[in-house]
Amino acid sequence: MGHWTLESINWDRFDPSRVDPEIVRNIKAAAMVERNGDDYGVYLRRVFADDPAFIAKVDEWVSEENQHGMALGRWAQLADPGWDFEAAFVRFKAGYHLPLYTTTTKSVRGSQAGEMMARCIVETGTSSYYTALKDATAEPVLRQICARIAADELRHYKLFYDQMHLSLKRDGLNRLQRLWIGWGRIAESEDDELAYAYFASNEPADAVYDRKRYTQAYARRAYPLYGPSHVQRAMAMILKAVGLKPQGWLNQVMTRAGLWFLRSRVAKLAASGV
Repeated sequence: MGHWTLESINWDRFDPSRVDPEIVRNIKAAAMVERNGDDYGVYLRRVFADDPAFIAKVDEWVSEENQHGMALGRWAQLADPGWDFEAAFVRFKAGYHLPLYTTTTKSVRGSQAGEMMARCIVETGTSSYYTALKDATAEPVLRQICARIAADELRHYKLFYDQMHLSLKRDGLNRLQRLWIGWGRIAESEDDELAYAYFASNEPADAVYDRKRYTQAYARRAYPLYGPSHVQRAMAMILKAVGLKPQGWLNQVMTRAGLWFLRSRVAKLAASGV
């Protein structure tokens, strides 16, 4: 699967004059989450223990996710030379643990097809986010990293989408059930993982963790990055995963709703001062 390495990034083109300090805070958090792919790998290998061919692809996926985290972490250290990526990751791992994921042998989504539907939603979110981030930043190295991560996440979406279809008939998952799983996974985007990653990578040692506060802090810096094209593309990927037509009137309605939600949240978060 891999198409690039850390050595293929043009690190010597880093331009500190084009670094947005607000974006740096979110990059630090993203580095934590991306590098945390090992735990998800353990979980997926258990859920798909009957499919060695797919497990081999999961191994490649984990490797790529970890590489994303290493690339983002290295960039963040260039942008903030006083930041210690390794120490921040140790702090993150000490304070955040995936609920059930490393102990269960069954999908928390109810079936293998349901698990792949949820993973499609995750890859939709990451692909659209890194594309929006690439388009928003003027720093050339971050643009390069985000472009490569976004392309990887799009391939990951296809990997999980194809695997979902292999499981659909056996698992009997209809469109409504897929929509319900997808909606549930979207709602989980404000769970502890990203909030704690933001906290562990940005706050001093004596700070007290507050999930709502750090979820909002991350969102305030992330949501303004999205434009209509990013939202439209994300809605197309979601509709495709559900089994509906990616383009057309439904996409238009969902895109308008998504943009309204983002803009209203941006206004509220800006007023909160987090």
